[in-house]
Amino acid sequence: MKGIMKLLGVAALAFCLTNPVMAQRPDDIIMTESGEPLNQKRPVDDIVEKRTSFEKRVLPYDPVREADIFWEKRIWRVVDVREKMNLPFAYPPRPLFTILMDAAKNSEITVYSTEDDKFTQPLTAEEVAAKGASVDTVTTFDPETYDETIKIVVNEINPEDIKRFRIKEVWFFDKELSTLRVRILGIAPLRDIKDDNGNFLYEQALFWVYYPDARNLLAKEQVFNIAGNDASPLSWEDLFEMRFFSSYIMKDSNVFDRRLEAYLSGVDILLEGEKIKQQIFNFEHDLWAY
Repeated sequence: MKGIMKLLGVAALAFCLTNPVMAQRPDDIIMTESGEPLNQKRPVDDIVEKRTSFEKRVLPYDPVREADIFWEKRIWRVVDVREKMNLPFAYPPRPLFTILMDAAKNSEITVYSTEDDKFTQPLTAEEVAAKGASVDTVTTFDPETYDETIKIVVNEINPEDIKRFRIKEVWFFDKELSTLRVRILGIAPLRDIKDDNGNFLYEQALFWVYYPDARNLLAKEQVFNIAGNDASPLSWEDLFEMRFFSSYIMKDSNVFDRRLEAYLSGVDILLEGEKIKQQIFNFEHDLWAY
């Protein structure tokens, strides 16, 4: 009998030593700097923990042969974030400008100079950081000694100052599939430059992002679903590929390489943009016989 009790005691001791729940004592819990246990699981701010957007893989574009491109046209668009459909560009979870700027500073993506829109001159992380901040000199006076002190103040760009984005894309007809298709090539955030009185002077493009290389980054960043269905989260890559944004055409490929604003103004720019859009539609429509 004593032998059986001894064996049971040894078995119970071995179970406690091998079971992490039974073996762990309150003194063995590792505490973090915030005072929370390291192994404590935070509450899920939803019904279930959603991992689809983080584990999503970007589907590569279908290969297209040069010989299959029957026709193509380059278009430059402007997305105004103040339009109702484009509000997700400037609001949480994270504004698009913040995503692109942080990725460029951390060298997660390569951005290019705005000297041209052909992605020829890459910018370093330091150059991007310099574009994302302005330096001012402020003169202060000591109230007791009246000594003059000059301080250098670095002002980071407020994402709310980015009111527009420029998009470069190519429309082309693939005769292999007999379809008219579109590919986005680049995205450039635009900043309003104002004088000391707050009057608008001109619009400045900060940098160009080569969109095909940024798709993996944008696929992991969620965007608010403007359709109102929180159970179907969208990524920025989904938004651009499904073209869930409103825009107007500012330029198309032309012999003078000029923008619409060079020879039009006001509502005429919008009407000319709609005319270019209709020409693309009519080109595809006229290829078929009914």
